[in-house]
Amino acid sequence: MQTPLQIIPIPAFQDNYLWLIHNGRKAVVVDPGDAKPVLHKLVELNLQLEGILITHHHQDHIGGVKPLLSKFPDAQVFAPAREQYDFPHAALSEPDCVRCTDWLPEANIMDLPGHTLGHIAYFMQYGNQSWLFCGDTLFGAGCGRLFEGSPQQMHHSLQKLKALPSETQVFCAHEYTLHNINFALTLEPGNADLQQRKRDTLALLAKKQPSLPSTMALELATNPFLRCDVTEIRTSTQTQTVDEVHTFSKIRELRNHY
Repeated sequence: MQTPLQIIPIPAFQDNYLWLIHNGRKAVVVDPGDAKPVLHKLVELNLQLEGILITHHHQDHIGGVKPLLSKFPDAQVFAPAREQYDFPHAALSEPDCVRCTDWLPEANIMDLPGHTLGHIAYFMQYGNQSWLFCGDTLFGAGCGRLFEGSPQQMHHSLQKLKALPSETQVFCAHEYTLHNINFALTLEPGNADLQQRKRDTLALLAKKQPSLPSTMALELATNPFLRCDVTEIRTSTQTQTVDEVHTFSKIRELRNHY
């Protein structure tokens, strides 16, 4: 679909993606853990940075904020209200709606505790497109580790994401998809959609292309953390007689050691 807005991944560190949204003149970056590749891309595309969106406080998501502000002091930073930051920012939490710039659609803020207690996501609708910038809550075929939150909190956060439109594009912050798929296949080897996703992901990575963005429809079909009610997964995790939160917790425990 032709659109004046573009969203491009900027690789950083070992497996991070810093998402850059731009209209050909101005730009907003999501979770800039490293300023250098962002600055390089801004120069390459001749873009002016207007905004920075933060999903949570981990260093690989915020490490580039201050250097970027030193180059673009008028850029506004948006960050979770339930976390502490030592740079100027607008503090956001659900059910806030925010217009980050005059050329971006309004962002609905979602509170997604689990990976961190204050983690948020930005959900935008542009024409007939829906975009989710979810940080480390949802990954391709996976979800974030529980560094601060409980299994109950993360499961509840993922239920919120499951309710989003199925065509929503999911802009995750790490290239973990293939490893997550391989793990998911240990729980649900009979899932044909998962088998196909592995083939598709291998083809993308072989061409040095990112496996992201995903879509909610693809995640619903292949992500075990969104499929805690599926019989094969409950059998594989030996959680047939307990609730979905316990199934989720078992999947998370297994993935931590995979």
